[in-house]
Amino acid sequence: MIHLDGSQGEGGGQILRTALSLSVVTGKPFSIEKIRAGRERPGLLRQHLAAVLAAAEIGVAAVDGAHAGSTQLSFRPTAIKPGNYHFAVGTAGSGTLVLQTILPALLTASEPSTITIEGGTHNQAAPPFDFLAKTFLPQIEHMGPKVEVRLEKYGFYPAGGGRFEVVIHPCRKLTPIHLGERGVTSKPTVQVVVANLSRKIAQRELDTVAGLLGLETDPRQITETRNSPGPGNVVMIEVASECLVEVFTAFGRMGVSAERVGADAAAQVSAYLASDGAVSEHLADQLLLPMALAGGGSFTTASISSHARTNMEVIGRFLESRFRVEENLRSIRISVC
Repeated sequence: MIHLDGSQGEGGGQILRTALSLSVVTGKPFSIEKIRAGRERPGLLRQHLAAVLAAAEIGVAAVDGAHAGSTQLSFRPTAIKPGNYHFAVGTAGSGTLVLQTILPALLTASEPSTITIEGGTHNQAAPPFDFLAKTFLPQIEHMGPKVEVRLEKYGFYPAGGGRFEVVIHPCRKLTPIHLGERGVTSKPTVQVVVANLSRKIAQRELDTVAGLLGLETDPRQITETRNSPGPGNVVMIEVASECLVEVFTAFGRMGVSAERVGADAAAQVSAYLASDGAVSEHLADQLLLPMALAGGGSFTTASISSHARTNMEVIGRFLESRFRVEENLRSIRISVC
């Protein structure tokens, strides 16, 4: 059994999610203590518990310690069981992170799977649905599987209540991909969503982004929706390059002006364009595991977060694949070997 310390590195939930993913894929059992010791509220929150239970169902696993607040857990999978599943986080906790936990095992499963997840779809501390659909999953598809996603209902913090469906058509083995220098990029495009809130908020955010990035505005760049249990607001900026589409997001929240939210989104885009890296910091983190499973691949990025470095360490406990990090003047190349 593999023994993990949940306080290592950045000490967050990614250690647990990566361990769950790779345990199901490899069949290797693991135990973990000090779960999320680096967070203000240590232990399993609802979204982490949902990920544990989802992985246990798909991995036909025996689990000890799967309860809210638990700081230690043991997980012993026995198989990979594709099929039709429904998982509910029960709060505004991220449903996309639950999906990313169980996705690796289903990408090379024996049969297709359909997954319905309820919970948060657009959360500040997790990849929003649009990033999943337009940035992460297209790269997964380049590795061989086909993954279809459909948003049925928005779920913003703190109400949650979102819903999306995923259909996974697996392949026999993942194929390595290589994302080199970014190359030519198109002009950024902006979309602002306001759920159960005034359109004026979205207009102020859109005007701020357009002014900072030198873009023109269009009324169609604002989406007003009631298809959300609670209020919510997100600014999304897409930057398309020769090898991928990156989605940068900033969320409206109480006590923060619309102008500041727009400026935050624009700053992320400016920082990305200032480097030669093809992949953003967030996508870099999320590509590590599937690339390791493919046994090869590479990408360039502007920087490596402590989150990503911790992820590399956990991956190394389950797989023989190793990561090579080469720092250049305007980008960093990460290769799987």
